[in-house]
Amino acid sequence: MAEETPEGEDAPKKSGKGGLLIGLVLSLVAGGGAFAFTSGMLGSSGGKETPKVMELSDDLAFVPIEPMTVALGRPSERRYLRFRAELEVDKTYQSDVQSLMPRVVDVLNTYLQSLEMEDIEDPSALLTLRSQMRRRVDLVVGGNRVNDLLVMEFVVN
Repeated sequence: MAEETPEGEDAPKKSGKGGLLIGLVLSLVAGGGAFAFTSGMLGSSGGKETPKVMELSDDLAFVPIEPMTVALGRPSERRYLRFRAELEVDKTYQSDVQSLMPRVVDVLNTYLQSLEMEDIEDPSALLTLRSQMRRRVDLVVGGNRVNDLLVMEFVVN
């Protein structure tokens, strides 16, 4: 039976979900604020910050990939891609990666020949292509041997 008020009317039952909703909203706001603060969106140093320059380690080596020219598209619309890159590796893996370079060239050549002009025309395409090529290189040489794939030349004629 419901509680009666002094006037004899039934009081509405309280569900208690308001506190849960307020707690959820506050936790979302606090989490978002913590993310913004730790990611550097909030809180500045008050002055101009100097850009951080990546320090080159003596343990790094750059292994060049021989330049390649690849035919793109249909024979009637033939265009050519000139591609040159280098692999950033730790010096301990430099000779291993150099010995696998014929396989690296093969996998990159095969991938680049499969591209169509539509794959290259998008302004952000190079980022996607670079990550795809890096993934293929990692499969050939081993997942932890290559730090980065640096595109030195990417020209379509």
